[in-house]
Amino acid sequence: MVVRRDSAVGEQDPGSGKKTVKTEKKVPAKKAAPAKKTAAASAAVAKKPPSGESRTALVRRARRINRELAEVYPYAHPELDFENPFQLLVATVLSAQTTDLRVNQTTPALFAKYPTPEDLSAANPEEVEEILRPCGFFRAKTRSVIGLSQGLVERFGGEVPGRLEDLVKLPGVGRKTAFVVLGNAFGRPGITVDTHFQRLVRRWQWTEETDPDKIEAAVGALFPKSDWTDLSHHVIWHGRRICHARKPACGACPIAPLCPAYGEGETDPEKAKKLLKYEKGGFPGQRLKPPQAYLDAGGTAAPPLGAA
Repeated sequence: MVVRRDSAVGEQDPGSGKKTVKTEKKVPAKKAAPAKKTAAASAAVAKKPPSGESRTALVRRARRINRELAEVYPYAHPELDFENPFQLLVATVLSAQTTDLRVNQTTPALFAKYPTPEDLSAANPEEVEEILRPCGFFRAKTRSVIGLSQGLVERFGGEVPGRLEDLVKLPGVGRKTAFVVLGNAFGRPGITVDTHFQRLVRRWQWTEETDPDKIEAAVGALFPKSDWTDLSHHVIWHGRRICHARKPACGACPIAPLCPAYGEGETDPEKAKKLLKYEKGGFPGQRLKPPQAYLDAGGTAAPPLGAA
């Protein structure tokens, strides 16, 4: 019940000529329509980070998010099939503007015909283009993979270098590609700032930067260097499976209580569950030859190119 106080002191009664005084009236408050809110949603709203979050609080929240994601994706790994640094380098270059799945479906034929940098550097461009056609932008990508193979042969004796400054000199290789190779083929920490990583770290208010190099520096400062490679996997996997660009599955998100952007997507748990992808939604993954840990966790291999 609420109390309504009328501002007027008195009014003239037209029938009696007497002045009547209004008294306080108790009127029932209108009940709001019950909101459908889960316990997770309530917790997320209650724990939403304040706009004036201190640097220390930001570091703690960022590291806690990474720890939570490590528990959700203990099997996180690079989603490109590769057997050596050369294959990973080529596959990462090919992954631009397409999915890792399509690259994984394409590279078996490429590496079967051109298994080494020496082989690919001397390849007929038209034949390579035909193999890479399913990846999109196949002419530009053909130039890049043949060019980087020639660079490897001419400058590094046919071996993939293990230094950032050498990798970025190769055609088609930027910092993102270089860090993928360094982190996953050489065990040297690096942050991979792809489209998923950029989107999520801004949603989480880890940084307001939009330039990939500045994002890399800002996020890297929040974590020990030894965490960088696994952090990249955790964030990218979460972006691909739950925290989508257009419709994030907020109601199925394990880090909802730590996310400032909670509510941008579907908050109903049942509806959100239908938005999950890959192993989280019961679908095949992106690798044709995934690690055993992924299979043990219930993941399934992707189908080869042309499979129904």
